[in-house]
Amino acid sequence: MTQDVQAVLKRRLRPGATTPLAVGFSGGGDSLALLRLTLDWAASRGRPVLALTVDHGLNPASAGWTADAVAKARALGAQAQALHWIGDKPSTGVQAAARAARHALLANAARQAGARVLLLGHTADDRLEAARMRGEGSTTSDPRQWAPSPAWPDGRGVFVLRPLLEARRQALRDWLSERGETWLEDPANADARFARARARAALSGEHPVIPPLSPDPVPPAAIEGEHALRLPRDASAAQVAAACLCAAGTVTPPRGERLERLVARLRSGETFVATLAGARIMADAAGALFVREAGEGGRSGLSPLVLAAGETGVWDGRYEITTPSASTTIRPLGGLASRLPADESQALKGFPAAVRPVLPAAVDAVGMVSSPILAGAGTIGARVLIRERFEAATGLIDQEPAT
Repeated sequence: MTQDVQAVLKRRLRPGATTPLAVGFSGGGDSLALLRLTLDWAASRGRPVLALTVDHGLNPASAGWTADAVAKARALGAQAQALHWIGDKPSTGVQAAARAARHALLANAARQAGARVLLLGHTADDRLEAARMRGEGSTTSDPRQWAPSPAWPDGRGVFVLRPLLEARRQALRDWLSERGETWLEDPANADARFARARARAALSGEHPVIPPLSPDPVPPAAIEGEHALRLPRDASAAQVAAACLCAAGTVTPPRGERLERLVARLRSGETFVATLAGARIMADAAGALFVREAGEGGRSGLSPLVLAAGETGVWDGRYEITTPSASTTIRPLGGLASRLPADESQALKGFPAAVRPVLPAAVDAVGMVSSPILAGAGTIGARVLIRERFEAATGLIDQEPAT
């Protein structure tokens, strides 16, 4: 087992990197084994390890569990930080909401610490449980060994690595016991109100065959663009879904019949314009262009973003904006283009017509308009997230990137 994990870490982590490795650490057996194995690997490579523990606030004992986990991580030699899911909790779908909150908290903390990789302790048993849940009608997907953080935009630039996906849960506990370790058993794991706990109980008396890991996604053969994405018409359904998601800056990828119909139309050679998941798709003989749908307007992230002086924020899930020295409001450029400075108006002509209205525009306190995409150096900073996110989602980035 140890050699298998070492091989995964060698395959996915960048040689010579000195940035921290973040580990999601609950104090349970799986995450404890992961933390110990990661610390062993990192020690000889001079890499710090940051253990991140999330207190969901769903159990009266959770504060104590969190404090114990932080203390344990520090005793093992890791840096440690407690994260807290605060605010009202939903009355239904609490596990899904907790999972989304946990991913956002972990990804944000990892990114702020300078970590590009967040390691999570999912095992072969988690894969078996997910398959059992799908057999009962759930849409739970298989955890992947390597994938971009599912939290957006909190997880921008952060990748999730699950090096234990071929290890059995009991084998990890046996390994820990041999080393005199003890761990927390979360009572929610046995709570039959939750589908995951029911699947775990149903599998407890079985001896299933562990299926092979899903292969990494096949990267697209060709991709063009930065503010919009152009794909060949024979792109896979997964690539089309990712292009919609990334071009639109949204968080829920298209699935089902609407995605299938779009892929079929692309394969047919038809020339058309369509919308899906916040994206506008324009197909012609050269391929398909995916761009943010300007008509989404007030229904989504195209609403204004107010940034204080020196603040960084993400507008519309597509652009990371940093203001220099004054409060600024970020809006879509549509309807404001006539107020741009002359040099920016000229630069705007180089963009496809469909892209122009959904570029970011910065409006200052006295109503002056400028676009951080069109303005020269030394003005408001902007980083385009569209292509970077697409490359991460489609397997073009398959190991730890450089900082």
